[in-house]
Amino acid sequence: MKRLLLGPSVAALTLAALPAAAQTQSEAATASVDDVIVTAQRRAESSQKVGLALTVISGETLDDRNIQTVNDLENTVPSLEVDSQLGGGQPQFRIRGVGLTDYAANNTSTVGIYVDEVAYPYGVMTQGLLYDIARIEVLRGPQGTLYGRNTTGGAVSVITKAPTDHVAAGLNLSYGSYDAAKLEGYLSGPVAENLTARLSVAAESGGAWQYHRDTGESLGDKDTKAARLRVNWTPTAQTDIDLNLHYSRDQSDGRGLRLITSPFTSGGGRVYPIDVSHRITGWGISPYFAQLIGASPNAKPFRDNEGKGVSLRLNQDLTWATLTAIASYETFDRNEFNDWDATASNEAGTFFFNDIKTSSQEVRLASPIGGRAQWLAGVYHANESVDGGFYSDFSQARNLGFYMSTTYGQKVETTGVFGNLDFRLTDRLTLVGGLRYEDETRELNNFKTEILAPNPTIRATASKSQSMREWTGKLGVEYTVSDDILTYANVSRGVKSGGFTTYNSGLPDQLEPFKFEELIAYETGVKSSFLDRRLQFNAAAFYYDYRDQQLQGVLYTQTGRVGRMINVPKSHIQGAEIEAVWRPLPNLTITQALAYKYGEYDEFFFVNATATEAAKDPVTGQYNTIVYSDRAGERLPFPKWDYKGSVAYNWQMGDWAVDAQTNYAFRDEKFSTSSNSIIDSYWLVNAGVTMRPMNGNTAFGVFVNNLTDSYSEESRNRFISAATGSPNPPRTWGVRLIYRY
Repeated sequence: MKRLLLGPSVAALTLAALPAAAQTQSEAATASVDDVIVTAQRRAESSQKVGLALTVISGETLDDRNIQTVNDLENTVPSLEVDSQLGGGQPQFRIRGVGLTDYAANNTSTVGIYVDEVAYPYGVMTQGLLYDIARIEVLRGPQGTLYGRNTTGGAVSVITKAPTDHVAAGLNLSYGSYDAAKLEGYLSGPVAENLTARLSVAAESGGAWQYHRDTGESLGDKDTKAARLRVNWTPTAQTDIDLNLHYSRDQSDGRGLRLITSPFTSGGGRVYPIDVSHRITGWGISPYFAQLIGASPNAKPFRDNEGKGVSLRLNQDLTWATLTAIASYETFDRNEFNDWDATASNEAGTFFFNDIKTSSQEVRLASPIGGRAQWLAGVYHANESVDGGFYSDFSQARNLGFYMSTTYGQKVETTGVFGNLDFRLTDRLTLVGGLRYEDETRELNNFKTEILAPNPTIRATASKSQSMREWTGKLGVEYTVSDDILTYANVSRGVKSGGFTTYNSGLPDQLEPFKFEELIAYETGVKSSFLDRRLQFNAAAFYYDYRDQQLQGVLYTQTGRVGRMINVPKSHIQGAEIEAVWRPLPNLTITQALAYKYGEYDEFFFVNATATEAAKDPVTGQYNTIVYSDRAGERLPFPKWDYKGSVAYNWQMGDWAVDAQTNYAFRDEKFSTSSNSIIDSYWLVNAGVTMRPMNGNTAFGVFVNNLTDSYSEESRNRFISAATGSPNPPRTWGVRLIYRY
């Protein structure tokens, strides 16, 4: 079934022209597509000159579309999906079907996430607000020969706005449905000779669009605060030093789930019907569990997360090369209560508590821009610790009836040495090569799963270690057909770290580490401009040879069934993408992006869950026969198609400038072997209007999200008891006031 959805969270607010006098006559007269400068290859260059699949979202576009968190990026970037499993606050990224699904916090993302060149290796660290952003660059395919960590899926690089050499200030205020309010502001300019600074702040409140099916109590209010201070010092013409201090606090409500299958009977005997209303959810908390997690006796799903960090970057012009050195330290404290059964019964309450600390250092040398040979060499080192775990409330679940605790400590040390060379054989032909060696050690210390009550029992303890020493790299060729057409072909190999399953356990086999995964990617593409650069058209096709793919699976033994991260020996993914930007008129811009991907398991001999459940002894509850099936040829669980686009038009009406925009996104059905886990395809269409005085510094906007109040889901899951879906918000609207100085 295909559904039409207008939302979520998109506002059409074109702010780039504030004030109007900043538009020159030449800018108003041209209809060419703007040249976007990126640093995807660690040097400033046009995105159209980069021989790889790359999507750039400007800060203005983020504002226009009201993209507030990384989850919203999937509605703009082709082949990208960002989900939070079971409605939790941990974004999980998938590019071209390559991504990790894991509700625990200790395993690194398959897609590398960077903020101002600093890696955020754990998905839960990326859940904060996006504010005062210069641009976001999304690279598809394995990365690692140019900077940072090694990845198989790709990289999302967030670049925040830098201090200005003149005084500038801005304020964005918005208010909308369910009393949702947001504030963003910044102040930037010179502080002293050769010293500039920029202070940015953001805060959100309200927006509770869900309600409890029994009590009517609301759920979904936001309570977030964030601040960032960037200080730039240029003591000499050859030296540039950038300090970045940042803080975030999220005390928002959690996301409620909905019952999506036939009536569910709780362990206490209550029958819950399917939730038919978009906004219905349910939750509950027992007195013991509330005391255990330090919450009130009537607590609803919540987050109390805090992130802090500092980074220092040095750029030194050595004449023969540029030296870049980056040092960073990040902490993230997670406290998050979720109700995974979506009912007032206490069958799957979960409370996560994690203390994450990461420190990293990177040093690299890059050749001057413009030579026949463009080279880069560097070293990356990181130390990471993830301590904590989670509590589970199964006190009213059938065949369980207890409270559990899982705790652990994890240490990771990673060192990578990398290099990249672009050599121009002729004015048109360039060869590209890159190489990386990575040495990583991971330790899981003092893992313990225990029943806390009513009969305290230690079910499992373990300490494990794992190491990875791998070479990866890239070979490619680029051919410039003309000034406006670039073709390229690449083959690259990437790896992603292995790790440990840190779920509730009573089975020793579950605690065995899962291996690193390997991806060999073949890609070819073209980047082009036509019609006097009014039309920009890019296309790419790829084939992935996937080895030891990491997958959230299950483990069956004679005495039980538990979740476990596993490796699929061999699979493949193939697909293609096209992106186009067309400016037929100076005041009309149309963007389009279409992506297709399809994958299958090639070697995968795994438990047949249906047959195994049928073989369970009804009296003892034990699995007398473990049945396996050859799942080679089975489709991988991700959508085949996605389509994104926008239309923006601006005109003058008397003394006012009017900007109107709509953007839309389609995501195909998300495949699953379980019919209860298939998510229907859906459309997202969004629109808004902004008006501003021609010579003023203020703008006024109105936007609407999910105009038809249609229904869609982010994810579907079954955990212990009921099958649930994590819904996207219904129709919302808002108004906005913008001021620039």
